[in-house]
Amino acid sequence: MHGENELAAQVIFGWDPLWVSSILFVATYALIVSEKINRAIVAGLGAALMVSLGVLNQQTAISGIDFNTLGLLTGMMVIVAITRDSGVFQYVAVWSAKKVRASPWGILLTLSLVTAVFSSLLDNVTTVLLVAPVTLLICHELKINPYPFLFAEIFASNIGGTATLIGDPPNIMIGSAVNLSFNDFLFNLAPIIPLILAVTMGIIYLVWGRSMYASDEARERIMNFREREAITDVRLLKQSMLVLALVMTGFVLAHPLNLQPATIAMFGGGLLLLLANFKSTPEEQSEEVHRTFANVEWITIFFFIGLFISVKGIEEAGVLRILADLVIEYTGGDMVVMSLAILWVSAVASAVVDNIPFVATMIPVIKSMAPTFGGAENLMPLWWSLALGACLGGNGSLVGASANLIVAGFAERAGHRIRFLPFMLMAFPMMLLSICIASVYVYFRYLQ
Repeated sequence: MHGENELAAQVIFGWDPLWVSSILFVATYALIVSEKINRAIVAGLGAALMVSLGVLNQQTAISGIDFNTLGLLTGMMVIVAITRDSGVFQYVAVWSAKKVRASPWGILLTLSLVTAVFSSLLDNVTTVLLVAPVTLLICHELKINPYPFLFAEIFASNIGGTATLIGDPPNIMIGSAVNLSFNDFLFNLAPIIPLILAVTMGIIYLVWGRSMYASDEARERIMNFREREAITDVRLLKQSMLVLALVMTGFVLAHPLNLQPATIAMFGGGLLLLLANFKSTPEEQSEEVHRTFANVEWITIFFFIGLFISVKGIEEAGVLRILADLVIEYTGGDMVVMSLAILWVSAVASAVVDNIPFVATMIPVIKSMAPTFGGAENLMPLWWSLALGACLGGNGSLVGASANLIVAGFAERAGHRIRFLPFMLMAFPMMLLSICIASVYVYFRYLQ
């Protein structure tokens, strides 16, 4: 870290870097939360000002970008964009609905389970992009209100995404920052996920499940859907499944192979691009690659880039060191109090603001606590608390996680607007219940 005097000499007009970086960061954060301007624009301008005003030089700014996170996200987005064209996700959704004889509660439960599983294997944003439109179609055919289904899928996507390294962006960021593997997340977070999902589904059943009804004619329409027709390209389906299997195997074996998750995801993306376009002419290949890249969520990627640089600015200026010292002072340096405080604060904060910028801020704060607890290896309970709090906390409101906003967008376009306050009045207490379960888990597993 730069010394403060060295920074002060760089900052424009000799202003205090601590104040300049803090004001810039708070302003950036406030604009992101307000959602008045696209978050990628805000993050990019905030990062540019950190460099332009002299808080960071360009080299230091680039060193703050976590390219492992960006590579993992981009690679998985490419794989999913190509796999989607085979129709496999629609196939699974229709197949699931028919397996429960088109019973409304059965469909809600199976689609929620599909969402949770896909969210852990792909990522929750991608999963809801695929499942929400099929859900709206099924509910339209059944002539029932889609709100309970979409509500359940939002919860399932964030709960399922908590289980693995690639399920939710906060986990990707934590895993990359602390060099945690796919297996580490699976071993430490996945065991509690089925219980949290079961309790959540139980509450949804008590609130909505018992009163769900669809006519025999409507259910028959669903039973007449031909899921096989959803598969539009069998060759692409086989290629996609092969590459996904290789990528998942790569994640599991990443440590013995000495490979980072970004390398595996980018290799998978490149391999699937090659297989899908192998027999095309160069002109057709260019067109297909353009179309695939257009389906990558570049807004998310550039939002991350700007955010990493902004966080690097306040880290270099010493703001995060001060924050870490305050946290240690208020918790008395007690690991139990600290872990549970991080779990609850990150959950509530992630419900109020998007969990991605919150986690980006917390990672260096927790890292700087290593000397207090006798080394980085003793911080593991804090990392699992942060991951559980941020991922599960995303369920607390519509702005808590990107997946929630995507579902709300689909619902609004279909004429079923999900309103912020009614959603939060139901979702926030349910999220707090999941954090209570997570607290017991963290305490007995790591803090005894």
